[in-house]
Amino acid sequence: MKTSPTPVLPARWGGRQAVSCCLAVVLAPLLGLSSLAVRAAEAPPPTDAAALAHWRALRFGMFIHWGPVSLKGTEIGWSRGAGVPVEVYDQLYREFNPARFNAAEWVAVAKVAGMKYLVFTSKHHDGFCMWDSRHTDYDILSTPFQRDVLRELADACRREGLLFCLYHSICDWWHPDYPLGSPGGRSRKPAPDMERYTTYLKNQLAELIQNYGPLGVLWFDGEWEEPWNETRGRDLYTFCRGLQSSLLINNRVSKARNDMAGTSRAGFFAGDFDTPEQQVGRFNLDRPWESCITICQQWAWKPDDKMKSLEECLRTLITCAGGDGNLLFNVGPMPDGRIEPRQVERLREMGAWLVKHGEAIYGTRGGPFKPGNWGASTRQGDTLYLHVFEWPAGGELRLPPITRKVLSSRVLTGGEVGVRQTDEGLSLRVPPADRQPIATVIALKLDGSAWELAPVP
Repeated sequence: MKTSPTPVLPARWGGRQAVSCCLAVVLAPLLGLSSLAVRAAEAPPPTDAAALAHWRALRFGMFIHWGPVSLKGTEIGWSRGAGVPVEVYDQLYREFNPARFNAAEWVAVAKVAGMKYLVFTSKHHDGFCMWDSRHTDYDILSTPFQRDVLRELADACRREGLLFCLYHSICDWWHPDYPLGSPGGRSRKPAPDMERYTTYLKNQLAELIQNYGPLGVLWFDGEWEEPWNETRGRDLYTFCRGLQSSLLINNRVSKARNDMAGTSRAGFFAGDFDTPEQQVGRFNLDRPWESCITICQQWAWKPDDKMKSLEECLRTLITCAGGDGNLLFNVGPMPDGRIEPRQVERLREMGAWLVKHGEAIYGTRGGPFKPGNWGASTRQGDTLYLHVFEWPAGGELRLPPITRKVLSSRVLTGGEVGVRQTDEGLSLRVPPADRQPIATVIALKLDGSAWELAPVP
């Protein structure tokens, strides 16, 4: 049995319990306040601007959903009690032995794809923990595999210069203290204790930040259910930022998210960035955002799942950057620990494109021309990049005028481009032989900062 660390709050549930408390928690009952109210009264700290700018510049990350559920090939969390009986789902960990897992290979795949950061599911809605947690026995060290996946992955990311980040579910349909259960949060537990569950949640987050950090992002999910509220969200954000001041946290920490669109409702605390899901976010220069999208259809691995075409993958990435957002692209590793070979090949193809066109993605900001059927635009310094998806029948692409003069132009993959600039707009022509099937990327060097150009429909 592993020894237990001092918990951040008292009354933790789990197989490895210990009791301790801070002064504020001790005094809170005497003052007629809950420990939650004590911390909720504190205003959340402002976003770390430098950390946010760095993360934005990376533009492209790998999302990984993985766990014992891969043995069934069904969706992680959601198939518990819906497709896979709860009593079967909860015992899958006893058979989970991904002998071909190699953290260095996963990171190598991400790097070949041109991805700059990685977000791994430490715990999904099913409650299973993919690290060596001292706060529960329902974790990776209780499987036949008996290796700390998070430790190996965090170390591999740092060796190769990838920003290591974690996804963590707020809801927990397995844990007896969390009020709701499977399927899909539609059942109720017999004797829940939300305060005690929040303590468990914080204890594990402290463990993740302190033992596997520093982290780039804590990517929360599962906040939509009734037991969670904005007060708890503000408190959790403040708690995590108190453990690591440079940490970025998404809008799902609270109750601000507008469903799958992922934007945040005005007047609600919304963390540091928005999270559109399975769709490209809307053009927005003011509020940072990141679209999370699967390479296939399901988040967790599914045999013969339909995979997106290279064109769909790359145009998704380009449109995200053109809207001033990031793309978090998801893969679901197989039960043996490998990322499916066909998914690896698709990611290699994306990386090959980025070798030629990466300057128009990394470190850029979106606009000024908003994404459309024609394509998208990005900018950096005095350079404006046009990513042309579809050329008009006549061969001439016409765009609205800009307030900077075009000094020179080039096609990133070589060839000719003709540019005509007038008060009425920009006209561009590229010979059919020099056009690229997915996107023809044209760089326009301007007589000043491209960032000063106002957004154009």
